[in-house]
Amino acid sequence: MTDPEAQRLGRIELAISINNAVYTVNAFRPVKQNPLLFGQSFFAAWLTIELAWFHLIWQVLATAWFGFKGAWRSREGKLALGLSVASIAGLVVSLRQSLNARHEVKAALEGLHVPPPTPHRHPVKITKDIVFAEVDGVRLKLDVTHPVAPPPPGEKRPILVQVHGGGWVIGDKREQGLPLIKRMASDGWVCFNVNYRLSPKVAFPAHIEDVKRAIAWVREHAEEYGADPEFVAITGGSAGGHLTALAGLTGNDPLLQRGFEDADTSVQAAVPIYGIYDFLDRHGHWQKGAVERFVEPWVMKSKRHEAPEMWALASPLDQVGPHAPPFLVVHGDKDTLASVEGARLFAEELGKASHSPVHYLELKGAQHAFEVFPSIRTKHVIDGVSHFLEAMYDRHLQQKAELEHITVS
Repeated sequence: MTDPEAQRLGRIELAISINNAVYTVNAFRPVKQNPLLFGQSFFAAWLTIELAWFHLIWQVLATAWFGFKGAWRSREGKLALGLSVASIAGLVVSLRQSLNARHEVKAALEGLHVPPPTPHRHPVKITKDIVFAEVDGVRLKLDVTHPVAPPPPGEKRPILVQVHGGGWVIGDKREQGLPLIKRMASDGWVCFNVNYRLSPKVAFPAHIEDVKRAIAWVREHAEEYGADPEFVAITGGSAGGHLTALAGLTGNDPLLQRGFEDADTSVQAAVPIYGIYDFLDRHGHWQKGAVERFVEPWVMKSKRHEAPEMWALASPLDQVGPHAPPFLVVHGDKDTLASVEGARLFAEELGKASHSPVHYLELKGAQHAFEVFPSIRTKHVIDGVSHFLEAMYDRHLQQKAELEHITVS
């Protein structure tokens, strides 16, 4: 016969273990199509996956405490123990997937044929809220993060532009890309984290035009920061990943830089992270109804059949071609907000068409927004992005030297 205290503790442990098990199962099987649940499912999965080590530690300690207090003497406690063991096992698998990101990064970048860079760790300085443009009364701002010390005599620093996400309707430069910016700036890059106008106040192509305004401003003011205006790389996640890919594929396109058609908005490398690549959703990769309920009325402010040319212009998938700069496409296979199938298709089509290197990094077990804050996976992915960008800058310098040699000869 079970004593009342053991039964009481067993019931408490069972309630906690059921909650823990639901979170762990959701991390592996997040809700994708139910409009009422997919938002909560995403946030729960995101925090469970990227903080698996934290959940693992506290679940082990909690389970041991309940066992020490005698909860396992009850039927409820025994059931709770089984659920806790299963949840802990799932967290171990998730943690191993995060650790394995190092090998996934290495495999995705094998074609670089150059070793990863050695971190330099320069002290950095941040200058905030620099106005780079004013459009329709809106002052667009960026932050600059760069090494405190000037570059060595005769050298210039490469440039990285970071574009925040937020579904084209929310988000700010202060919130995203910070771990990568800190790393690249400490390694000698000049990093610009930019804002752009948001929907529903504006419709596409305002977002990409503002990003291009930022690129043009960065190139024009590069020498003020000891930066190299001939090499501008761009990165961003989610909506920022979409705009990163689009900026990479539409450099100097007058249709997307109205009023500043002569500005140089080309980029020399692009790293879109968990981006959107097909606004037309021709393969059904978006959440059911998302285009009709959200993209049409909020972002594009037109229906697909009403303005097919503009919708195609908004889709990076429609812009792939031999002119593309080097790309590193990064995506998690558990992403519920931006489908991994869309990223796979984009990377495949870009790889077929482009004359430049195209690398695809798919991260097993990763959700959307996995690199917003420092985590095990974030560290490995940032190492990979740094490796790719440094390799592309070396490639740029080699091509420039070869061209100068040919010109002199």
